[in-house]
Amino acid sequence: MRAISGLWRWRRNPLRRETDLAEAWVGLLALLLILVLGPVIGSLTGNTAQGALQRSVREQQDSRRLVTATVIRKLDRSPLDADPEATAGRNPLTRVVADWTAPDGTPHHGTVMAGLQTPHRGDHFGLWTDLHGQIAARPLDSATATTHAVLAGTGAALLTAGLIEGGRRLAVWRMVRRRYARWDQAWDRAGPDWGRTGTGS
Repeated sequence: MRAISGLWRWRRNPLRRETDLAEAWVGLLALLLILVLGPVIGSLTGNTAQGALQRSVREQQDSRRLVTATVIRKLDRSPLDADPEATAGRNPLTRVVADWTAPDGTPHHGTVMAGLQTPHRGDHFGLWTDLHGQIAARPLDSATATTHAVLAGTGAALLTAGLIEGGRRLAVWRMVRRRYARWDQAWDRAGPDWGRTGTGS
């Protein structure tokens, strides 16, 4: 809005300098670029991220399975484990030795993190594995992937707006520096005689 009001103010003003009008045009151009390029780049980035993330969701859901594991025994807490007070509000994880059967039917035995607060021998819990029974992270779900894509698109649009605004500020800064340099040159020419009678000033 400042760019539009600047153009209107300097349209026929006798005090208008070339740089004043140029600053207003640069501001208007930056505003139009932000309004047009920002949403376009944000949308393209979001759509690209959405496609890649949804492909990843499908791949992870195809290659990972939730199997049922059985607790053999609970292990003592490792000194490297997170502070239990820091994990308040989240499901507690406990290190246990467990048995599970892979989706391909092979039996497995090992140390895993169980989502049980007080595990006992024979307790069952869910465990994500790959198709061969190796422990894997929970697969990404579609809603989380969409959220990440929206955040990526929004970030790209804001970054575009920031770069355009930065370019506008740099252009205006250079114009102002040029204007000050011209003022210094004019003052150097007129300065020594400024205010003296008979000098034509």
